[in-house]
Amino acid sequence: MTDVVTPPTSPVSRERSKEIKRLSVISTARQVRVLSRAELTELTGLSPATLTPLVRELIAEGYLIERGPGTSRTGRPRAMLEFNPRAELVAAVSLEPSRISCEIADSDGAVIAHRAVRLAGDIVDTICRSVPELAGDGLPALRGVAIAAPGISTGGAVRLAPSVGLVEGRPVGESVQRRLGVPVVVDNDVNLMAAGEHAVGAGSDVADLLLLHVADGIGAGLVLDGQVRRGSGGAAGEVGFLPLDPTDRGHDGIGPFEARWSENAIAERMVAMAPGRRPDSPVADLVALAAADARAAAYLDDVLAAWSRLIVSCVCVADPGRVLLSGAAAQLDDAAVDRLQALVAAAAPSTTEVRRAVLGDRAVLHGAVSYALSAAAAGMPTLLPTP
Repeated sequence: MTDVVTPPTSPVSRERSKEIKRLSVISTARQVRVLSRAELTELTGLSPATLTPLVRELIAEGYLIERGPGTSRTGRPRAMLEFNPRAELVAAVSLEPSRISCEIADSDGAVIAHRAVRLAGDIVDTICRSVPELAGDGLPALRGVAIAAPGISTGGAVRLAPSVGLVEGRPVGESVQRRLGVPVVVDNDVNLMAAGEHAVGAGSDVADLLLLHVADGIGAGLVLDGQVRRGSGGAAGEVGFLPLDPTDRGHDGIGPFEARWSENAIAERMVAMAPGRRPDSPVADLVALAAADARAAAYLDDVLAAWSRLIVSCVCVADPGRVLLSGAAAQLDDAAVDRLQALVAAAAPSTTEVRRAVLGDRAVLHGAVSYALSAAAAGMPTLLPTP
């Protein structure tokens, strides 16, 4: 009697196999933008018999738009398909001390709607109310939400963000994901700034960079090999906690270094030197005052020396090659940036370029859009990263 050999069962279910092929078609169309069915077959490697029903479904869902025949040097012109970026929308949310900024963008990163909402009451309630309202009729096309928080994020939980009332860990990402029914990613706002500058800003031409952001606190975003690095506990880049002497411990979520060299600290010193209204742009005002006031000039020297030590410390560990100055640090004029560059070059163990970031307040939302789009393109089932 001859034994019947049963072929091994595929580890990929039929439904999952179809989804993989579907994502391949979407990803290819997204990249090429306008192409024929024959080109889609060639680029995806899928047979016409497999591709035809997938294309039909994607046209019905709005992912693909049928266009007229394209140009052809030989033979009959082929009907063309065009990818519709509005078929996939993402929401980018930035948590700020007194408000929430929210944007809806399509898969090209083009912003469709923007709104800033006063932060009153529960953060999760505000996010879950604002995103659907802003998405409007486009809500069914929402593929994900990215949330930028001024603190440490691990698995969607946020802590050490006192400016928005999140000192202890709270599962913001999980709560929003459960209520909105779409994948959610939560990350430190400076990480998202770094991602934004790397995607479309002053770091778009390099694979490695460090973004130093000076505001109420001081934080850094690190990109290595094209990827944002968060560390084992999500606290990579919390450079504001760098100790200034052996007794420094920080308090109330504020680190020793940022307590002395942040925008707030500089503003307080400016008021002491020039009594009056607290400056809105203390670093810019310090640079201007330093041109005519010896005390201000000496203090500017101290600020640049402190920031250079911080940068050199980071360079010794990560060697990013390029450092971008963000927030209040970007208010330095060309002469001050050159001086900071010289201080870093004199002490750093490797060549490090210091320049200003270029996206300003838009960096966080550019980074959030980039996160959400990358996850949507990869077909990720969840956007809740762990370190």
